[in-house]
Amino acid sequence: MCELLGMSANVPTDICFSFSGLRARGGRTGPHSDGWGMAMYRDGHVWAIHDPRPSSDSDVAELMSKTSLKCHVVISHIRQANVGQVCLPNTHPFCRQLWGKTWSYAHNGQLENSQELPLSQFGVVGSTDSERAFCWLLEQLQQAFGKLEPSLEEIASVLAEHCHFLRQRGVFNMMLSDGEYLFCYCTTKLNWITRRAPFQKATLADEDISIDFQAVTTDKDVVTVIATQPLTDDEQWQQMVAGELCVFKQGELVWHQLP
Repeated sequence: MCELLGMSANVPTDICFSFSGLRARGGRTGPHSDGWGMAMYRDGHVWAIHDPRPSSDSDVAELMSKTSLKCHVVISHIRQANVGQVCLPNTHPFCRQLWGKTWSYAHNGQLENSQELPLSQFGVVGSTDSERAFCWLLEQLQQAFGKLEPSLEEIASVLAEHCHFLRQRGVFNMMLSDGEYLFCYCTTKLNWITRRAPFQKATLADEDISIDFQAVTTDKDVVTVIATQPLTDDEQWQQMVAGELCVFKQGELVWHQLP
């Protein structure tokens, strides 16, 4: 299956350290060699990059692992193709417009009979079950609330209900963001860690790379990183359970629902 990486921060923060660990799993230390992508938000505006090549061999991925592009929210994905060919349209994260915002989404898992999910407003471009589930989720939100964007609590409650439904069709680990909130839903594997003062040193599990966060942060910084598997081997990550939905804003857990 694929692997996910997300970040939510209260100040513009780069994803270089964490993405270096994820990138290694895209064909070198892991089998996820069927493309990679990243959606990065700063002040609500998104920049998305997609590449159907393995992230471990991609010169673009190498550039992203070394370029300090500071963002508030990030969703990244490395793909191991199950449904749909390896090509640019099938590369996560997928993006669509809703309520005047660009929503980005990435999925880890496989859903049975995804073609049965009805769509009317949001069309798919590629051929993955992941993209169809994304479009279907946005349609459920639009049908529930119409043209006016609801509160976080209303969005999260409806989203949780429909994520539970998709979970019945298979494995559905996903990340979804509008640039302000980062929604994370777990079926099998998602882990997260919040870093804040006093910051410590951390070492990647898949690369011989360490960082002293105290040297690159301030006492006011709060950064949460979410990943399919913990990216470091010397920090305590929190493991989500099946059916759990977590919502992060500016690095803080602001909404939480257990199954």
